[in-house]
Amino acid sequence: MSLRKFITNKTTAALAVLLTVFANTSAFAQEAAAGAAAAPKVDMGEVYKSVIFYVLVFLAICLFIAIVGKAIRVYELSREAQGKPVGINWNRVHASLFALFLVVGLYGVYWEYTVHGAMLLPDAASVHGERIDKMFNLTLIITTIVFVVTHILLFGFSYIYKYSAKRKAYYYPHNNTIEKIWTIIPALVLTVLVLMGFLTWRSIFYKVEDPKNKAIQIEVTSEQFKWSIRYPGADGIVGKRNYKLTTASNALGIDFKDLNSRDDEMADEMVIPVNRPVKLLLNSKDVIHSFYMPHFRVQLNTVPGMQTVFEFTPTITTKEMQEKTNDPNFKYLFFCAKICGGGHYNMQKDVRVVTEKEYEEWLAEQKTYLNDDLRKEFNLPVAPAPVKSVADSAATDSVAAKTNQMALNK
Repeated sequence: MSLRKFITNKTTAALAVLLTVFANTSAFAQEAAAGAAAAPKVDMGEVYKSVIFYVLVFLAICLFIAIVGKAIRVYELSREAQGKPVGINWNRVHASLFALFLVVGLYGVYWEYTVHGAMLLPDAASVHGERIDKMFNLTLIITTIVFVVTHILLFGFSYIYKYSAKRKAYYYPHNNTIEKIWTIIPALVLTVLVLMGFLTWRSIFYKVEDPKNKAIQIEVTSEQFKWSIRYPGADGIVGKRNYKLTTASNALGIDFKDLNSRDDEMADEMVIPVNRPVKLLLNSKDVIHSFYMPHFRVQLNTVPGMQTVFEFTPTITTKEMQEKTNDPNFKYLFFCAKICGGGHYNMQKDVRVVTEKEYEEWLAEQKTYLNDDLRKEFNLPVAPAPVKSVADSAATDSVAAKTNQMALNK
């Protein structure tokens, strides 16, 4: 081979280019390593947190893909200009990518079930919560089966029936039997799921009240960014509210003309007895919030000017759930599930599920919302001071006499 042919040979030119790139890259790497060793370390944490950094990375990846695509296109055009057969069979490449995506996608489904599946919902701790979970699980199982089968068919057909010059596609525009199958079966399945949801909804919101086991009324009022909890007194009925009566001392606007409101009690936490129905009366003072108790499967909006109601029955006490989860610090909570402003993240309250005896003891310790100051403000009779018995008065007089005698003896 002559020197001229050796220099103009494509293989030789490609090797020369690769050698030059490798030499320059090595020199650059050595230079960068030396500079990195000499220069002080820079904290890149803030850079990695910025949006601009990831936008630039995305653009760089797009640019790299575009360059590779152009290089492949130039390669194909050069072979076409030389009258050579096409170097890359793109139909086969696309079909292989479909098969690869099918495998990766099915593994992604498996990964989601095993990793994120346990994060979906905590254990249900209410009667209706168990029914909702069964309905949710049935829907998830059906949709997963349909998803896996349809995607195997979709990607499998794309791989098996990729283009080939040796065969001709069969024209198959219509089939009444197939149309009936994929119309009737989904319609029946959806009808069953909708009926299950309807019956579950009715069982939650249209309960027949049991006079022997009446629900405990608890009023919960939302505002930015806190919750107020009001319990009924001995009458078992939460009194009326009127937003026009809201003042600095009567923040909830409670109507004390209603006798049912005078024995109501305020609480810093929600305490409820196990296996006893609880009727939540939900209100809002300012914007729409969303009352959310994940363990009890309770979520309902609190709307200004309108009271919403939700009734449920807790089935697992806090202590039992601590043992079940092996977490001594476990607490039931209720949150605001609506993004209601800057303090939304901190809008939560503790919920304690206790035995009936513990509930009665806790309830006896609570004080009524209506105190002497509010009685004076709303021109209500002030509660009389407790009357001391004769024995208590005699004991007090005896102590006072002894104190005076000691003072005289000094």
